[in-house]
Amino acid sequence: MDSQTSQASQASHSPQSPHTFQVDLRGLVDLLSHHLYSSPKVYLRELLQNAVDAITARRTTEPDAPARVRLSAEGGALRVEDTGVGLTEADVHDLLATIGRSSKRAEGLQEARSEFLGQFGIGLLACFVVAERIRVVSRSARTPGAPPVEWTASDDGSYTVRTLPDAERPEPGTTVHLVARAGAAEWLTPERVEALARGFGSLLPYDVRVGDVPVTDLPAPWDRSYPSPATRRVALARHCHEVFGFTPLDTIDLSVPLAGVRGVAYVLPSAVSPAQRAGHRVHLKGMLLTERAEQLLPDWAFFVRCVLDTDSLRPTASREALYEDETLATVREALGERIRAWLTGLAAGDPERLAAFLAVHHLGVKSLARHDREMLRTMLPWLPFETTDGRLSLEEFAQRHPVVHFTRTVEEYRQVAPIASAQGIGVINGGYTYDSELVQALPSVRPGTVVAELDAETVTAHLDAVDPAEELALSGFLAAARARLDPLGCDVVLRAFHPLSLPALHLDDRDARHEQARADAEAQADDLWAGILGSLRGSAPRARLVLNHLNPLVRRISSLHDPELIGTATESLYGQALLMAQRPLRPADSALLNRAFIGLLEWATHSEDGQA
Repeated sequence: MDSQTSQASQASHSPQSPHTFQVDLRGLVDLLSHHLYSSPKVYLRELLQNAVDAITARRTTEPDAPARVRLSAEGGALRVEDTGVGLTEADVHDLLATIGRSSKRAEGLQEARSEFLGQFGIGLLACFVVAERIRVVSRSARTPGAPPVEWTASDDGSYTVRTLPDAERPEPGTTVHLVARAGAAEWLTPERVEALARGFGSLLPYDVRVGDVPVTDLPAPWDRSYPSPATRRVALARHCHEVFGFTPLDTIDLSVPLAGVRGVAYVLPSAVSPAQRAGHRVHLKGMLLTERAEQLLPDWAFFVRCVLDTDSLRPTASREALYEDETLATVREALGERIRAWLTGLAAGDPERLAAFLAVHHLGVKSLARHDREMLRTMLPWLPFETTDGRLSLEEFAQRHPVVHFTRTVEEYRQVAPIASAQGIGVINGGYTYDSELVQALPSVRPGTVVAELDAETVTAHLDAVDPAEELALSGFLAAARARLDPLGCDVVLRAFHPLSLPALHLDDRDARHEQARADAEAQADDLWAGILGSLRGSAPRARLVLNHLNPLVRRISSLHDPELIGTATESLYGQALLMAQRPLRPADSALLNRAFIGLLEWATHSEDGQA
């Protein structure tokens, strides 16, 4: 290899000097304001957070150090002053001018890091969302001889640092000055600053004021002493109305000392959908973190709204949500246990309040009980179900009936409820959310209970058969009736049952409905799909129109001899039975009803013309 080639090879493999990332501050602020933070208002939370953390840091070495935060807004400018640990000139260069660097990760503070609110090193940047310039004047408490230092930064990414005379800041601490950017002055008005400071900092452990107006309101409402339980309940109800806008049905203490959680749950006064995500209010070490925490409680506890203060849960980088980890899962389970214990306590000692609660939120308790056998056992005498005996608990219903029959859908229940009740068959409507699951779980908490799903065969078996001779005499009528309904996949049978006023009963089950849906699809499909659907033809029992031989109208119809008129009358009874069961009508059913109605009108008018 010649010398030139060797030199070129060495040059291509020589180490390259590293380059440093360049940060476009305006682009970063735009990212924060549009993607990380939900609103510009978080700038004040970040300022309060920095002030509180600075005081906490100072108190790790000076337990008796003053703990004050003062805010003053005027003329589109804001000043926030604290008596915290302060900064030296080296700290300013190292911390304020380095994005992502946090004093909470500085040497010597790791062991106390859990006491701080902010840990991501981007808090001061949030101020650029509302301000075009930030000025920080600080004096260190850790380096008594260090002079005050001023750091001034603009939203174009430039900053200056200079030392100041001692008279500019004689005591340790930090003062932050903001000047509003164009279009953001509203966020720095005295009224807005006071409202934000009160919202974010009402539970902070230090003396925080806007001007002369106190912001903090300690102890928290749930930690205060009250003359009586009734007084406490009234005070917490007032707090709930201030925070959430409703007067609670009841309150539940959610103190979990081992998990570092203190707070209260408010029971909603009206029913809500289980699918609706609850928004809970969470404070982190006194600072409001979010008003929309969704994963704080188990899904079944959708009937409460919570206000909590915690020192164990982790915030996300935006500090507007909780980080999903094992700690949050443990806290969620512990809070669920508190709500479960409250329900158990009501069942044991306050049935009136429990009844009032279940009248509104039985769905939430049913959701819990289907996974918790102990809760099901506790709530058994209280949870209401729709039955053929009226609205009863499972315990009451099981005491009345040796076999607990249930239907899986509301439509099935409406089909069989009138006739089952008349025949003495007890049936529970399991078509509502969670009900069929709870009925099937009944034997696990009430040994010896027999539970059976009610189907068309069971109902038909409980109906009285017609005398064979009478049924044989009506064979022509039955043949004509069956021929008319056969295209609809429905059979016709004759039984005698009560109530007498019910002329016909339409019975089917899920298998029959599935088979009918398959047949309808096959009839409308092209040759290819018709062949595929035909191969899926099942042997499920057909739907049945049960005619009541005891009903006077059915007796008159069964005496007819005209096959066409028998068919029209049968279609009318079929349509009336569907409507009585409140079943959704297929297009074929709607066409049948129209045809039967027109046919009866033609028959009636033809009869009158004939008589004339």
